Amino acid sequence: MKVFELIKQARISKKIKAKDLAFDMGVDASLVSKFENNERIPTKEQIHQLSNLLDIDFGILYVAWLKSQIMQNISYDHFAIEALQQVQEEILFYGSFRREKLSADLESILTQIDALKEILNHHRNLDSFKIHEALELEYTFESNKIEGNTLTLRETDLVINEGMTISGKSMREHLEAINHQDAIGYVKDLVSSNYVLKERDILQIHQLVLRGILPHEAGKYRKVQVMISGSNHVPPAPYLVAKEMEELMLWYHANYRTIHPVILAAEMHQRLVSIYPFVDGNGRTSRLLMNLILMQHGYVIANLKGEHASRLKYYKALEKCQTENSKEDFLMLIAQTEKECLERYLQILNVTF
Repeated sequence: MKVFELIKQARISKKIKAKDLAFDMGVDASLVSKFENNERIPTKEQIHQLSNLLDIDFGILYVAWLKSQIMQNISYDHFAIEALQQVQEEILFYGSFRREKLSADLESILTQIDALKEILNHHRNLDSFKIHEALELEYTFESNKIEGNTLTLRETDLVINEGMTISGKSMREHLEAINHQDAIGYVKDLVSSNYVLKERDILQIHQLVLRGILPHEAGKYRKVQVMISGSNHVPPAPYLVAKEMEELMLWYHANYRTIHPVILAAEMHQRLVSIYPFVDGNGRTSRLLMNLILMQHGYVIANLKGEHASRLKYYKALEKCQTENSKEDFLMLIAQTEKECLERYLQILNVTF
């Protein structure tokens, strides 16, 4: 199916008027008509918008768009097939080269992770709701602790599962515990539906994380410049945030079928937190996004610890990504964390490995 057919079919199926779609895209209604009548090809950024607004699988829409771009530019030129074959060879070559950049140590730990996951797959029948509940509680506790929340694990449990108020703890700390647990529930719903991630899902995760804490900022990109305490990294200016997020999602959709899921999850975590698209809640949202990707591929929650030494190691690895463009330490940290969490999960199930 061609681009214009995909767009028109999806819009009609969702019962969206062309003028309303144009309004949401920030373009004139006549442009949408031109898209649907094959009189104008959308830009790459507009393809991203249309995928989100019309719930069209990005991969399908993007491939159709690339095909239209190729046909428009080279048509039926006699040498087109030879040129396309050379392009294919070059893409495959550089794609392999990119994947080979992972260090031997990182490749080794990924192999170990996949072996552990395979063992877990053979023992899924031993899984239980209570195990998930306990580990998700620990994850909420640790992720909030990284951000300075002082609730203990037991207090976090009482707040979430018993609805108790802990004396001496702020309302914000209570809300952080409740909100994070609700965000995990939303992430699990996305996992169970075998859903392809969209930009609005990140906004919804953030909305849940910050709900009732900063209601006017929850689920919305920041409109002010920010600095990260203790870091030399300066996030992009607010007017660039939406564009950076578009680029993030384009990168995700271009790579989510080819990159190892653990590396994909770590990359999305690092890239999102480096954009720092929100006034607050960036760390929690980035870690939830990471674990959404991991769980979508059958891995367990990678629970980064909040105690001082672990938190410092985590921040240093992120800082190295952001200021030196060196990702090895961060990728290794996430991979090692996932390996340890898989090992612990198997121990809980009393499975030998």
